[in-house]
Amino acid sequence: MSAPVRQAATVLLLRDGDLRTGTTGLEVYLLRRTAGMPFAGGMTAYPGGGVDPRDGDTDLDWVGPSPADWARTWGCEERTARELVCAAVRETFEEAGVLLAGPSSGDVVPDVSGVDWEAQRRALLTRELSLAQLLAGRGLALRSDLLRPFAHWVTPPVEPRRYDTKFFAALMPPGQEARDVSGEADEAVWLTPAAALAEMAAGTRPMLPPTIHTLGQLEPFADVAAALAGSPPDPLEPISPTFEDDAEGQRWALLPDGTRIRMVVPLPR
Repeated sequence: MSAPVRQAATVLLLRDGDLRTGTTGLEVYLLRRTAGMPFAGGMTAYPGGGVDPRDGDTDLDWVGPSPADWARTWGCEERTARELVCAAVRETFEEAGVLLAGPSSGDVVPDVSGVDWEAQRRALLTRELSLAQLLAGRGLALRSDLLRPFAHWVTPPVEPRRYDTKFFAALMPPGQEARDVSGEADEAVWLTPAAALAEMAAGTRPMLPPTIHTLGQLEPFADVAAALAGSPPDPLEPISPTFEDDAEGQRWALLPDGTRIRMVVPLPR
């Protein structure tokens, strides 16, 4: 009997280099999960996590595509779509200190790094505070328009923990700073997709197949605008890999389109 499938969201947070360090080209924010994590320990991934059922019941100020619009994109019920978008915004704030929200006028909150913000971020982590309560208390709207659908992956039935994960992409809001604040990662870094994939191939940055594949999808884009400009099919078809071992004992993930992704085991640190 396969494990139950949990709804989850993850966000590819993107920027166009950093003038302070002289880096150029599209970069993505990556977290290396601590080795002791029950799921994907030691692996590099994007900020993300499971949905909060409270988000399905609560109205909140909302700018951009509606839950009904997202439901068509993801091929799910409207309630689930609302929970997924809220999860994308909440988890990005919890794990990267970046909040995709602002006044209903269309601006983005410029700074969320103060002591009062940090107290609320921790309250979100412990579920003492819901995303709707945080936004309403500060007179902010969720910025659904800052998110783009990017990919849809479902953990195969053979795995003990299974997630139906929607991958969103978003431009890093101006004025905010991404930072490792979750306690679930031992490294947080901005890298070009090519650099991240090179480290993965060298065995120094293990990743699960969805991270490898989505980095490969990002790699051809010269900048964030190009990456966010595409319109994926509606709804996005979910990808669920199968696995096989070759004659050398190397494990590969096989995607429905025939793509083969080599699995890399985290090295001891």
